[in-house]
Amino acid sequence: MKLKLRLCYKVVLIALLFTSGLIIAAIIFPALGVLCKPSKAKRNRDTLKLTWLKWFCTILRLQITTEGVSPDKTCLLVSNHISWLDIVVLGCLIPAHFVAKSDILAWPIIGYLAKQGGTIFVRRGNKQQVKAITEEMLWLLKQNSTVIAFPEGTTTNGDVVLPFHASLFQSALLTKSTIQPVAIQYVGEARQLAPFIGEDVFVPHLIKMLSLDKIEVRVVFLHTINAAGKNRQSVSNEARAMIVASVAGEFPDAAIPLLKRQHNLH
Repeated sequence: MKLKLRLCYKVVLIALLFTSGLIIAAIIFPALGVLCKPSKAKRNRDTLKLTWLKWFCTILRLQITTEGVSPDKTCLLVSNHISWLDIVVLGCLIPAHFVAKSDILAWPIIGYLAKQGGTIFVRRGNKQQVKAITEEMLWLLKQNSTVIAFPEGTTTNGDVVLPFHASLFQSALLTKSTIQPVAIQYVGEARQLAPFIGEDVFVPHLIKMLSLDKIEVRVVFLHTINAAGKNRQSVSNEARAMIVASVAGEFPDAAIPLLKRQHNLH
C-alpha cells in the first residue's frame, strides 16, 4: 500500500510538472521572444529549461554521480544512448539543445515540450536529412549554444556502444567547436530497468521509473577531442573509443576523470 501511495503521489507531481511545462513552452517562451533581446531571451529560456528538468529529476529521485569536467563553453557533446532518461540527466546538468530521434514527437506532452525547447529531430533512415541537420547544428553552435547528440542513432541496453554516425560531427568541425564525449551508465536496480529499447512505450516506461525508490546514474565527462587536421570519421572513431573505454571501466590516460561529484536531486 505504501508503494502504491508513493507512486500515486509521484504521478500527480509529474502531471503538475507537465502542465507547468506546457505553460512555459506555449506561453512564456514566446513572450520572452517578444519582450527580451535575443541574448537575454536565450538565457531566460535556458534557465527555465534547466529548472524544469531539475524538478523532473527530483520527482524521479535521480541520484547522479558525475566524473570529469563538464563543458564551460559552447561545444558538441556526444554520448552513448540508453534511455529517454539520458536527456533528462544531461539536460539538468547542462543547458543545451538536443539532437533526438523524431519518434519523440509522438510522445504525449514530452514531444511538444521537446520541440518548443529547441530539440533537433532526426528521422531514422532518412539520409537526405543529413544536410539539414548539419545546418541546424551549425547555426546553434555559431549562436554559442551547446548541442548534445547521441551518435549511435538508437538506444542500447548500456552494455555495448554501437558504431557512431560520423555526419553528426561535421558541424563541430566546420565551426571548430570543442567536442566532448560523455559516457552514461545506470547502476543498481536501474541498470536493468532504465534501458528504453525495442518495443518499449514511453508512458508505461515512465510509470516503471516512477515506481523505483531511486534511479542511480553515473555520468563521465571525458577529455575534449583535438579535432585539428582530422576528418569527421576519425573524430567519430576517437569519441566512440573513449566512451567504450569508460563503459568498460578502462580509462586510457587521455580519458581519466578529474573530478567526482554526486547530485542527489531529491
